[in-house]
Amino acid sequence: MVLFVPSTILGRSYLLFVLVLIVGVFAQHEWQARDAFDEIKIQFDKVNADNCPIQHHSDLFMPLDAVSHKPDIKEVNVNPVFPNRTALLHLQNMALSRSFFWSYILQSRFIRPAINDTYDPGMMYYFLSTVADVSANPSINASAIYFAPNSSYSSSYRGFFNKTFPRFGPRTFRLDDFNDPIHLQKISTWNTFDVQDLGAHHPDSISKDYTHDLYKINEWYRAWLPDNVAGRHDTKITYQVEIRYANNTNETFTFHGPPGSEEIPGPIKFTRPYFDCGRSNKWLVAAVVPIADIYPRHTQFRHIEYPKYTAVSVLEMDFERIDINQCPLGEGNKGPNHFADTARCKKETTECEPLHGWGFRRGGYQCRCKPGFRLPNTVRRPYLGEIVERASAEQYYNEYNCLKIGWIQKLPIQWEKAPYHIREKYLDLHTEYRNYSTGAKALHTEHLNIDQALKYIHGVNYRTCKNFHPQDLILRGDVSFGAKEQFENEAKMAVRLANFISAFLQVSDPNEVYSGKRVADKPLTEDQMIGETLAIVLGDSKVWSASTLWERNKFTNRTYFGPYAYKTELNTRKFKVEDLARLNKTHELYTEKKYFRFLKQRWNTNFDDLETFYMKIKIRHNETGEYQQKYEHYPNSYRAANIKHGYWTQPQFDCNGYVKKWLITYAVPFFGWDSLKVKLEFKGVVAVSMDMLQLDINQCPDWYYEPNAYKGTHKCDEKTSYCVPIMGRGYETGGYKCECLQGYEYPFEDLITYYDGQLVEAEYQNIVADKETRYDMFKCRLAGASALQSALGLVISLFGLTITLLYRFS
Repeated sequence: MVLFVPSTILGRSYLLFVLVLIVGVFAQHEWQARDAFDEIKIQFDKVNADNCPIQHHSDLFMPLDAVSHKPDIKEVNVNPVFPNRTALLHLQNMALSRSFFWSYILQSRFIRPAINDTYDPGMMYYFLSTVADVSANPSINASAIYFAPNSSYSSSYRGFFNKTFPRFGPRTFRLDDFNDPIHLQKISTWNTFDVQDLGAHHPDSISKDYTHDLYKINEWYRAWLPDNVAGRHDTKITYQVEIRYANNTNETFTFHGPPGSEEIPGPIKFTRPYFDCGRSNKWLVAAVVPIADIYPRHTQFRHIEYPKYTAVSVLEMDFERIDINQCPLGEGNKGPNHFADTARCKKETTECEPLHGWGFRRGGYQCRCKPGFRLPNTVRRPYLGEIVERASAEQYYNEYNCLKIGWIQKLPIQWEKAPYHIREKYLDLHTEYRNYSTGAKALHTEHLNIDQALKYIHGVNYRTCKNFHPQDLILRGDVSFGAKEQFENEAKMAVRLANFISAFLQVSDPNEVYSGKRVADKPLTEDQMIGETLAIVLGDSKVWSASTLWERNKFTNRTYFGPYAYKTELNTRKFKVEDLARLNKTHELYTEKKYFRFLKQRWNTNFDDLETFYMKIKIRHNETGEYQQKYEHYPNSYRAANIKHGYWTQPQFDCNGYVKKWLITYAVPFFGWDSLKVKLEFKGVVAVSMDMLQLDINQCPDWYYEPNAYKGTHKCDEKTSYCVPIMGRGYETGGYKCECLQGYEYPFEDLITYYDGQLVEAEYQNIVADKETRYDMFKCRLAGASALQSALGLVISLFGLTITLLYRFS
């Protein structure tokens, strides 16, 4: 091989420049050693749609701790769920809700008289149910129900009573429709879904059998199935629902469901991240919940029928969209966490704090100063992890440090009353504490006294509500600021059911005739709507009540129909359902509710703003499922509302209602064809109600146009600090911290570097009550003031020494 060496000076200079450039680029990040993130990233990039069938089984799975801080259902109502895990929480709530519904509806045949027929939903009900799970939730990318062999009974084939499908696995996943011929705009809409029956395959194709080991990625199936209970009747937990129908007849129905939240391991199992080979061809994480049924069926001998898990509800989301935590293990990051301690913060002077919204990529954290250290005066905020990760070696070694605080004060031990002029100064800053109103009037003053307002709100309960005027039990809308974000998951539950009803009414035609033995799905039944409504309350602990309210004469063979499911205790297995059609007085009828009338008026004629969802459905060829074939209408679509089309009500305490709490209601409409199948029409509303007192209050300043009744009510010293909200403090004062402004430092010897809002609020109350307080000390100190003080002392000492020497030698 002959190496070309340029002879000209220009050529040599050019070669030298290229070598320097290459060395500079390759040496830029030499300080970043290979770590756990690189190992997972290599595995993530290694597998793709082309090579996944020949990959080893272990290469299709990532470690279980690649997803850390999974929501624990036992702690949902105890500890706050942080923003970077709300999508995972909703994933498990959706899987739980679906499990409750299918367990209820598969056993609801015991409510009705025994006839030579099945009350089970048809195949289209299963398909459209999984479609609605995905269409209403942008963070959920796949939904499926997998039945154990010969455990699925269907009403979709003529003469199929008490017979089973060999396999039945309806599954929907979101397609990338960028190049789809349906959309000529070449824009990904997220609204196109691939719907398949994965149980439809040739009996000899065991690699397509999701119950077989050769399927490779069916860890979600083996999480709960097969369920071998050996005839025991007491192995499955029971849930009780008291139903009151429109004709005033009552029914107490007890059904078997998934394990209880207090049991170990609980009702939900998360799978390892796996590559969804041959299907969506993405790295997914699944939440799996079992579905219970009484088996075997229709024997006429209940003593030989026993409860068992016959299917699993599996909901999946993209692994790439789940935030990782690169911070070291500690109190807030106990692990297991595969990515622990891969952050680049300088541990001598800074500590790591995770941020949300980064997904599976580096830099989702910030480097805060440790106690006893402060940011340089030229730096405004903590060092962003993304910038630290991109830094060159020279930048990294010379920057991203915090400066040591020189003179640190001790926390005071003995408190004293504030002098008169100090107390008057702070009362002048918050004039609402001098002359204030009490009771319901506290919410209608020009300057809101937050303590009096909360005292009134917390003072209303089921015993005292009769003492207030009905108008006082309807609060201003701005006292529920933050509900749209904090109750978003609960609102999506309502959107999901509204999406399903819209899809079923527009896609499924009970009068359609198919070739062969297949028959169309029957219209929606009372049991199905009661089960769907009840499943929302069972699946999400923050939802206290849910209702599906049908417009007059829009539900089959009913003038009015409005199942309303609710609970009276937080952690319970007993629930109640009322058909609101029973209340037939004009002023009590559910069609007179404000949110029902508003949505009916808004969506009475114009449907242009609705979302359009496209489906590519493949169903089984026959009862045994030899192979898949396209549904007769392929592709098809339906139109439905999204979460922005709903309506949020003001907080209200209904003293005569079933749930006596300060409730915030979210309602969303559903639609179907008119009698001529010419245009859409408004069919009804799905509503969910949440307890307002589960909200977190935001007392920090905000823009003038933000409708927050409590903004600016914090007690931080605004000259030296600023307010930052803290999650999980609930509907109480003090849900914030006072961080030091740029150029200021926290002066005390402490384990934190800020003033806690609860402490600040408590000490301000001592100022108001003229008690011993230390509120005047909750200020940040000018950064470097201790060093300036030392330097001044040194200058004075040198000046004194100079004068002494001059006097001696003069």
